[in-house]
Amino acid sequence: MKPVPPATSLRRAPVQRRSAERLTRILDACADLLDEVGYDALSTRAVAQRASVPIGSVYRFFGNKRQMADALAQRNLERYTVRVTERLRQTGEDGGWRTAMDVVLDEYLEMKRTAPGFSLVDFGNQIPVGARDAEPNHRVADRLTELLSGHLDREPDEDLRRVFLVAVETADTLVHLAFRVEPEGDQRIIDEAREMLRAYLARVLD
Repeated sequence: MKPVPPATSLRRAPVQRRSAERLTRILDACADLLDEVGYDALSTRAVAQRASVPIGSVYRFFGNKRQMADALAQRNLERYTVRVTERLRQTGEDGGWRTAMDVVLDEYLEMKRTAPGFSLVDFGNQIPVGARDAEPNHRVADRLTELLSGHLDREPDEDLRRVFLVAVETADTLVHLAFRVEPEGDQRIIDEAREMLRAYLARVLD
């Protein structure tokens, strides 16, 4: 399996600080509107109005709402990576891979509950955003392989990446089921998902 390259959706990357701040406002507005009206009713004009920017500023970065939602998914992955990295730094080596797995799952659940727009977009696999072959869960598995290989004292090879890809796909399916059952996530399903992940990872990481 070859690592999946990061998806790129910006028509033009911001250079100046003011431009970067404008992009942030656009993505924040996109996230808020996704929660309020959903993807189908989302429009670039509504995003521009919510962000208090000219419509031309939106089109400077994005050709359409699909690219905008994909950029939001990329930002979610970056923020998730930062959160996981910080939590792992705080926990250190205590608990080994089990603690690391709890951090990875808990931070995902927290973003699912609190991050605007995350319930629809998360890392790009809930609505048809980006290229068909972008494979968001592959990108997540790549990122976790980079993050956790050192923490686990393992080489970031194809075997480890495959392990994380299976774990990510499993967690993704079960967490979305939990949030379909209960708005805040059915705790019993989440507990079952955690146990399944532990049993699978114990077989390959212990």
